[in-house]
Formats: sequence, C-alpha cells, structure tokens
Amino acid sequence: MNLLNYLINGLSLGSVYAIIAIGYTMVYGIAKMLNFAHGDVIMIGAYVSFFMLVNFGLGFIPSLLIAVVICTVLGIVIERLAYKPLRQADSLSVLITAIGVSYLLQNSAQLMWGSATKMYPINIISGSVSLFGGKLSIPYLTIVTILVCIVVTFALQWFVNNTRTGSAMRACSEDKDAARLMGINVDTTISITFAIGSCFAAVAAVLLCSAYPAVSPTLGSMPGIKAFTAAVFGGIGSIPGAFIGGLLLGIIEIFSRAYISTQLSDAIVFSVLIIVLLFKPTGILGKKVSEKV
Repeated sequence: MNLLNYLINGLSLGSVYAIIAIGYTMVYGIAKMLNFAHGDVIMIGAYVSFFMLVNFGLGFIPSLLIAVVICTVLGIVIERLAYKPLRQADSLSVLITAIGVSYLLQNSAQLMWGSATKMYPINIISGSVSLFGGKLSIPYLTIVTILVCIVVTFALQWFVNNTRTGSAMRACSEDKDAARLMGINVDTTISITFAIGSCFAAVAAVLLCSAYPAVSPTLGSMPGIKAFTAAVFGGIGSIPGAFIGGLLLGIIEIFSRAYISTQLSDAIVFSVLIIVLLFKPTGILGKKVSEKV
C-alpha cells in the first residue's frame, strides 16, 4: 500500500511540475526563448494568493483568479519590456536577460514583502477519500492537482490544434518570417504565449503552496529548474512531452526520497535526465529538427 501511496504523491508533485513545464515548453516552442524568469512568476503568484487569503480574507477560488490575472499581466509586461527588444538578438543575450529578470523579480519581492518565509494557509482544500477499507487515503488536494494538470494539458493541446490563435502559434514556431508574410502578427502571438504560460504559473503556484505551505522570494527557483528539466526530459517544445516529463519527474523524486535518500533525491532526478538525454537527446517526445544551410 505504501508503494501506491508514493505513486499517487509522485503524480501530484509531477502534475505541478507538468503545469509549470508547459509554460517553459510553449515559450521555447514558439518564441525559441528559454524564459528562466518563469519560476519567479510562480513566486509572484504565490505571494499574491497568500495576501489575498490572509490579508483580505478571500477564498481559494477568488485568490487563485486574482493571482492568475496578475501573473498573466506580468508575463505580458516581461515579454514586452525585456524580450521583445531582443527578437533578433543571439540566444546568449536572451539568456542573460532572462537571468536578469529573474533576479529583478526576486529582489523586488524581497523589498516589498521581506525575506522571511511566510506560512501559506493550510487546509484550503481539506478532506480526503479513503480506499481499500481506509488503508489508503487520498487528499482532495491531490485529486484536484492531478485533475487540473490533465484538464490544462488537454485544453491547451486542443487550443493549439483547433483555434486560429493556435494555428498562428504553430506557424510562428515553424518560421516567424513566413508567418509575417502570411499576415500573422508575430509579436501579439508571442505575447499571448507568454500570457498563457504565466497564467499556468499562477495555477501551479497555488497548488504547490497548498501542498508545501511556505512562501519566500526564492520559492520558484527549484520548482522552476525542475520543471525546465521536465520539459527537456519530455521533449521541449512538446505539450504532451511536458506533461509526461513532469509526471515522470515527480514520481522519480518521490520514490527517490522514499527508497534511497531525501538528500540525494534532487541529484537522482538530474542524473536520470542526463542518462535519458545521452540515449535520446531530443527527450521522450522530442523530434529532430533539420537545419537548412
């Protein structure tokens, strides 16, 4: 029964990683940028929902919606001010800018809210489901987290494949110059991509803090790195790849903590990534891209 319990916990943690990884994989797949400030957008979402819950006494859903709105706007602002001027710049310049934005958000949060860790309200989604005569108990929060991840993944995949904006995103992913010639507003499409990714970051922030109730200016650093790892693991640029990579990463982390070592769990996660990439450099669902010269 412990094995099943660890598996469920792994799926729950992996679902959070998957939601964050989708933001990474969308931005990279369409804008060909590695937005390392994505983890800090999660941190901003966590602080916003925290203050909505504690200082304003709002419920779970209103605080989540406000966090989603603020993070979505923040994502658009970051893209317009930091990344849009670098459309034609080399990848190293974009990477350095992303790191700079990350530190800017962290230090801004520290100035506004202090460096002390704040305890996120627990039991926002309380209760559990008992199975096998009470031998297995699954918290409602775990069920909600897994379901949200599944809904987000399938809804986004449908959106990309079946809407006009989704077609524009796929066109920009293939060739931005050709997309412009076809009348697609590439700048607006990239901004929408950042908005969607930041929206999901806020959702992941609330789910993450509900399970691990501690909020600090560096909250998003490690989940952001692990979610990026999940995106690469599954095949960066692929939404189903981010979903599968996130779930697998969460399961590996939980089982490593349970059966090997709590201290070594992160090292094991990254070691598995290295091994996978040695045999399949494009990730699980990644595709080889031929470059024309």
